[in-house]
Amino acid sequence: MKKLISFFALLAISFFFLGAHAQKVKTTSGNPEILKSETSVNIEFSYDNLSVGKYDNEKEYIKAKTDEYNKKEPGKGDTWAKSWANDKAGRYEPKFIELFTINSGMLVNKDAKYTLIFKTISIEPGYNIGISRKNAEIDAEIWIVETANRDAKAATFTLKNVPGGTAFGYDFDTGLRISEAFANSGKKMGKYLK
Repeated sequence: MKKLISFFALLAISFFFLGAHAQKVKTTSGNPEILKSETSVNIEFSYDNLSVGKYDNEKEYIKAKTDEYNKKEPGKGDTWAKSWANDKAGRYEPKFIELFTINSGMLVNKDAKYTLIFKTISIEPGYNIGISRKNAEIDAEIWIVETANRDAKAATFTLKNVPGGTAFGYDFDTGLRISEAFANSGKKMGKYLK
């Protein structure tokens, strides 16, 4: 029983330090309190010029992984590539929005005065092979622009090395690990802008 209690205490401490290791939101220009008096915001996502893992661009990564999986089992790579593309709108973005709205207290509204553009710069997919694992991580730039005038950035922010993984390591699926990094990003941005 003492070993079990010690295990859970160690686990709790590990999660505390894992969260503390994550980088914070950094204001790079403008007023960080720009949305403080707003009750809603429009949210959009950009993946332009995205690097993935050791690949400088996403297209190289998708081709390499598709070819690798198709060699192992015909058609598996093509299925994986479709999942990779669908995960953005189907998993990553909803996780960001959910945690952002919970932590900021703001509603998402396409007609809001301001638009938050979450531009993902890089994704480290991580891995989990059972005996060894590495969390996913993302880096992003966040731009707050007037919805009616997208050229004028009212504020810009950066997030670096935001981790993504599940509590007990059952994140064998790449999309799950990455969606948790987006969830953490939404939580951090929501709290920061509140």
